[in-house]
Amino acid sequence: MNFTAAVAVAAGGALGALARYSLAHITARSAAQGGWPWVTFAANVVGSMAMAALFVLIVERGGWPQGAREFLMIGLLGAFTTYSTFSLETLALWQNGQPLLALLYAVATPLAAIGCAAITYAAMR
Repeated sequence: MNFTAAVAVAAGGALGALARYSLAHITARSAAQGGWPWVTFAANVVGSMAMAALFVLIVERGGWPQGAREFLMIGLLGAFTTYSTFSLETLALWQNGQPLLALLYAVATPLAAIGCAAITYAAMR
């Protein structure tokens, strides 16, 4: 394992986790209990768009400093986006008697994230 890359991932991950936590904390008062999980939805869609943009800029075009991919893409966005929370929220909606909302959330989140990433990728190229 490359020590510099590992430090870049860890530093980016710490910042991404703090950004995700801050987003949830700031919007906690406006989130409806048992309703659409907007915070996680937004984090995953925005994170997917940012990942697509960074992929074009860092991986395809190049010229970024060493460790930028590890810091930004793997660390920061890896921690900011959250599949585990998405899964748990989907399950909670289902268990709380909202199976249609759970199903809609389970389908809409990846479709929106992949769709927005594809649009961003195409626009950046």
